[in-house]
Amino acid sequence: MIFRRKIYDRLLQWKETSADEKALLIEGARRIGKSTIVEEFGKKEYKSYLLIDFNDASQLVKDAFEKYLNDLDTFFMILSTEYNKTLYPHQSLIIFDEVQQYPKARQSIKKLVKDGRYHYIETGSLISIKENVQDITIPSEERRLTMFPLDFVEFCWALGEEKMLTYIQTCYKQKKALEDTLHHKAMMLFKQYILVGGMPKAVVKYLENGRNFAAADEEKRDILALYRNDISKADVRYRMRIAAVFDQIPAFLSKHEKRVKLSNIESNSFFSMYQDAFFWLGNSLVANECFNCSDPNVGLSLNEDRTYVKCYMGDTGLLVSHAFSESEIADGELYKAILHDNMAINEGMIFENAIAQQLVSNGYPLFFYTRYNHEKHRNDIEIDFLISNGSRIKPKIYSIEVKSGKRYTTKSLDKFIQAFHRRIGEAYIIHTKNLSQQNGILCIPAYMTFCL
Repeated sequence: MIFRRKIYDRLLQWKETSADEKALLIEGARRIGKSTIVEEFGKKEYKSYLLIDFNDASQLVKDAFEKYLNDLDTFFMILSTEYNKTLYPHQSLIIFDEVQQYPKARQSIKKLVKDGRYHYIETGSLISIKENVQDITIPSEERRLTMFPLDFVEFCWALGEEKMLTYIQTCYKQKKALEDTLHHKAMMLFKQYILVGGMPKAVVKYLENGRNFAAADEEKRDILALYRNDISKADVRYRMRIAAVFDQIPAFLSKHEKRVKLSNIESNSFFSMYQDAFFWLGNSLVANECFNCSDPNVGLSLNEDRTYVKCYMGDTGLLVSHAFSESEIADGELYKAILHDNMAINEGMIFENAIAQQLVSNGYPLFFYTRYNHEKHRNDIEIDFLISNGSRIKPKIYSIEVKSGKRYTTKSLDKFIQAFHRRIGEAYIIHTKNLSQQNGILCIPAYMTFCL
């Protein structure tokens, strides 16, 4: 089952404008569908394609990179013969799949692109981690593109709900509520999405088994096992701390503030002890880091405080399987609770993670804001997310509060607006209810997050 993915249009754009000068490196977490979409692209857009999976490439192929890069006629002959593929100049694509397993191939991109005969796409998991690139020269003839799990839009495409997406977008643009029945249907789609997640094989299992959450859960647990296996191969200096942070992500998110408290992992610990662990999880895209912005302004990253961090799972469906044991969800009560809004605990954790995931897939780095009141000895402002329009001409920031419950207050957001009203372009509440506007705040249902 091949899903429609947004990244396909980016691949087409690269082929039309840059492929003769740049190879494309597609990075992403494990099992998000990188190889599948690239191979589909090769089938549809080229006369022929050749895929080298460096997880199981033969020694003959690896030797070709060592011995014949100065004799490219022989190099391409070996590849063509080994994979039984005819290569056509300017009409063939060569794919280096899981290229992080063989860094020499990545380094060869400079010479191969300069040769000009074919186009090249690399895919990799954990490819940004420093131990995978320390012994090679990163080619300048390489353009990097990040891929994520299916977002809510792609999930709806997989379920055949294109018309619903168009209707949601229309209502957002017109700032009007959906018709009540369609609002409930859209929320049901969003709840299915957060339970299943965006890992393609989990979605396949869900659909092929009559929208069965348990079938998707089995696949997600296999993926989590792969992540743990990847962690076990990380640098021994920080391997245990990566595992500790990874295992504690649900615990961090279950707290009211949702930020990481290292004392929960190790007493007398401080951030510098764990910075490599967070680097690993963030750069592998297993997790989405969210940093505190000490001064909300259009240059959010200029004021980030990396010692004050929240850590979300890269995929919300994986978070559900990570947070709850098989026995806890085997009877289906968890799914019922979320679908019927009867979950007493941890719903906020899952809901907020899903919003973080959608913001990241829309291209926004994650920031949050807190203000400590010394008189009251507590935070009196807590804003879940800040995003920026990135404009230097008319710079504006946009504040986002996430509310999973039906009843909530806006005290924190009201104070934030009062303090920074000249910088704010729009203030949002993302909740489970229909679209509405109150006191200058736009309240949108969670399924509208992709419209931001």
